[in-house]
Amino acid sequence: MISKQLVKYLEDRGVEYLFGLCGHTNIAVLTELEGSTVKFVNTRHEQIAAHMADGYARAKHTTAVLLSHLGPGLTNAATGVANAALDSIPMVVIAGDIPSHYYGKHPHQEVNLHSDASQSEIYRPFVKRVWRVERPDLFPEILEKAFQLAESGRPGPVLVSVPMDIFSMEVDTALFERLALHTKALNKPSMDDPTAEKIVRALLEAKNPVIYAGGGILGADAAAELAEFATHLQIPVAHSLMGKGALPDDHPLTLGMTGFWGTKFVNEKCRTADWVIGLGTRFAEADCSSWDNEFTFSFPPTKLIHIDIDPSEIGRNYPAEIGVVTDLKQALIVLNRVAKKLAPTARRNEKLQNEIADYRAEFIAGNRPLTVAPGFPMQPERILAVVREALPRDAIITTDVGWNKNGVGQQFPIYTPGSILTPGGYATMGFGAPAALGAKLACPEKVVLALVGDGGFGQNPAMLATAVEMGIPVIWVVMNNFAYGTIAGLQMAHYGTTVGVLFRKDGKPYSPDFAAVARAYGAEGVKIESADQFKGVLAEAIASNKPFVIDVAMLNNPVPTAGHWNINDIYSPGKRDVSHVSIP
Repeated sequence: MISKQLVKYLEDRGVEYLFGLCGHTNIAVLTELEGSTVKFVNTRHEQIAAHMADGYARAKHTTAVLLSHLGPGLTNAATGVANAALDSIPMVVIAGDIPSHYYGKHPHQEVNLHSDASQSEIYRPFVKRVWRVERPDLFPEILEKAFQLAESGRPGPVLVSVPMDIFSMEVDTALFERLALHTKALNKPSMDDPTAEKIVRALLEAKNPVIYAGGGILGADAAAELAEFATHLQIPVAHSLMGKGALPDDHPLTLGMTGFWGTKFVNEKCRTADWVIGLGTRFAEADCSSWDNEFTFSFPPTKLIHIDIDPSEIGRNYPAEIGVVTDLKQALIVLNRVAKKLAPTARRNEKLQNEIADYRAEFIAGNRPLTVAPGFPMQPERILAVVREALPRDAIITTDVGWNKNGVGQQFPIYTPGSILTPGGYATMGFGAPAALGAKLACPEKVVLALVGDGGFGQNPAMLATAVEMGIPVIWVVMNNFAYGTIAGLQMAHYGTTVGVLFRKDGKPYSPDFAAVARAYGAEGVKIESADQFKGVLAEAIASNKPFVIDVAMLNNPVPTAGHWNINDIYSPGKRDVSHVSIP
């Protein structure tokens, strides 16, 4: 049967986990998993499954596979799949569909208000391709194409929608056996030497060039090549939110994150550069201060070299003097070779390194009163400082949205490339907590901790059931400010009110006891009662090797901003200095 051959195909491809949730359209596949090397990760909600798959793919540097039921199962998973799509994460979604002989009759859970058997159309705006399998003999070829497309070019999710009767049909096994002859890893495009020489010469002649690293560096596993290139030419490296960790935060050439939540020093270094070489970045709005030339980048007069695997990104937001479509790792291999040919002796720029070191020391010193503040609820800066001190250098961090994403991008040092997983393009609330489970499955030897807000953790607490059932020892630090804090700050700053953004009961701050919720699921849970208690409980959580929730009350103070976000102009026209304010 198709379902049996599907499982065998996944086994042969080396798939470890199939993330998902059961339904009457996919139980033929689930049945074939009995005794398989592919483990089914059973979740209580499809969005949890999708975020787990996303976290697994990021940490493992592989394609994740998601199994969904039709209709509400597919729509429940849609947010998580869209999040993966906007962050260029490879994923193959296999979804059960209505029986093919019932098209248009509106059988149980069919989506057909505009056309018959059209559930797959729901995913078309954000996946790379949608297939609906019409015949069993086409399924093997579609499956192979699905994985190849998910992994090639700009990676991303694809959808294979399979009518449930086809899962139970017979198929000639030779059609699957033939697929074994095809490569499972395509060679990726590189850069020619003349183009590399043109780029390197421009950078050698530049007075104050800047490398701008995006998430494409991490997706291409090119962090080592980036470090070699930056070090040899002594070019400072700024990064987008998704590019954080591409160069370790304690590297002498790391500037930091740009944009709205960047700092004035980093933004000015980029804005006043004569050349910027953008590597694997789409120059997203928040990273570029809504593309306002006054704040982060100014093209022109700055000249741009833009290198990316996706041709549609080059020139989308800024004009490029030189644009190159290539795999980032292959490009940097060539650029490093050419750089060493044109400049055999590595450059030294102690003045630049000292300037960066002085800025870093000044930033740390300015932040220090908040990182040691004894008050409770805790200052968010102190929460981050304690977590960083307690974790191993290579621990994996997942974030959600709000302070835990924006503050981490600005203030939390990342030392190992690829060790921070954050929802960038879609900025999905609810990503961080389940994504940590996927990351731990991918890297069981590493400490995995989710920094999430109370709003984000409250989205999908049922992921604790999966953690307990499978014994996945993740730590969740709930930075609990009893609010959708970032939005509350915006609303108060511009409109002077907090309607719909604070959690209140009888006029007082309210929150579920997330530690008690964790214990109800069978995990460990501690509610912090004082700032001094937090460090010891965190150490206990790391040592426990169990699923562990730490609920810590936090002041709702805004992340400091030095860049610009155009929504402020929309809220308060003509008042560009309006920023967040603290919420009592």
